[in-house]
Amino acid sequence: MANVAMLGAGFIGDFYTFSLHGQRNRDHVVIIYSRDKERGKVFAKKHGIPRWTTSIKEAVNDPEVEVVVIGLPNNLHLEAVKLAAAAGKAVLCTKPLGRNAEEAKQMMDLVEKAGIMNGYLEDLVYPPKTLKALSSVRAGAVGQVTWVRSRETHPGPHSDWFWTKEISGGGVLLDMGCHCIEIARNYIGKDIRPVEVICWADTLVKPIDSEDNAIGLVRYENGAVGQFEVSWTFRGGMDLRDEVMGTDGTIWINNFLRTGFEIFTAGGKKGYVAEKTETDKGWLFPVGDEVVELGYTDMFTDMFGAFEKKGKAKETFYDGYIVNEIMDACYRSATSKKWEPVRLKVWRGNKKTPKISGIRDYDKDHIFIKEETMPDGKVKIIIKNKKTGKITQRVKSIVP
Repeated sequence: MANVAMLGAGFIGDFYTFSLHGQRNRDHVVIIYSRDKERGKVFAKKHGIPRWTTSIKEAVNDPEVEVVVIGLPNNLHLEAVKLAAAAGKAVLCTKPLGRNAEEAKQMMDLVEKAGIMNGYLEDLVYPPKTLKALSSVRAGAVGQVTWVRSRETHPGPHSDWFWTKEISGGGVLLDMGCHCIEIARNYIGKDIRPVEVICWADTLVKPIDSEDNAIGLVRYENGAVGQFEVSWTFRGGMDLRDEVMGTDGTIWINNFLRTGFEIFTAGGKKGYVAEKTETDKGWLFPVGDEVVELGYTDMFTDMFGAFEKKGKAKETFYDGYIVNEIMDACYRSATSKKWEPVRLKVWRGNKKTPKISGIRDYDKDHIFIKEETMPDGKVKIIIKNKKTGKITQRVKSIVP
């Protein structure tokens, strides 16, 4: 059991607290910080939290608190981490870790110097579907991963601060690109170095200073590519989809829309449907248990399990730092319109990763390219001569 200080009484603080307290969980939030006293009081009453405060320092230094959970606007992450590190308390921080890589590295250095357990709260690498898919990938089900495409789009964030660049640090790329980038890293392999990116980002619809749409490619040392597509202008709810392509297989995941739970209502549902849903009439796509299906439950199980065992979470501040460096490169690319290098000041993965290769022999003279069954039942095989490089085909009949 761990006693928690929850910093932030907004939407994400709600999700985090519902997850921590859900299903009679043994971890408990014992103090809530909110800059708005009345909001903190209401939040505390709703979740059965004994104390509330308008001081981050008071929440972090509460004598009962063992773990600090940061669910604050991006510009307050560094301040909260400094306080947790000074107090010697474990700290878990929402995404993105920093407004930029410099901030993220400061936070990573602080927790590592203090020797405290730290966790990067990237919930979208923890949904049950994703965990099962990752297990399949690591077991070799799709061979070598060559391309991961991750998409997160919706009509835009809940709170005003997301839309203010000085507070958030950026737009949709920073807010949601961080999810997609880390999802791809998990499938491709977090030990494989990201080397360069190309990114388009623009403000198409919203009257804001930051980008509301972005698309990018992250190329890894072994040749694999992570592709992200993010938007604050998608209409129709929240679209979360991942695709994984490998030398021997493919995985498709739809996390939020078309998940097998659909309702049509002409009268209206009269209440909350699911995150980022724009209407309560027509075809609706409710989610059975959002904190589970969006990964919060498994994420905190991992984080608090690591805390209890004095171990390391699957996602740490180091991972958050790597993601911030990739996003910094994406912003540079969006300006230069060119491939830009990922400038990692700290890298703890493989020193050198060989290129992806699916090459296998067909016979002693040929390399196999492809095999396909044709409409007439015959099998066509495409092969390449090892000496001449000539590509030919062979057709064989299947005996009934």
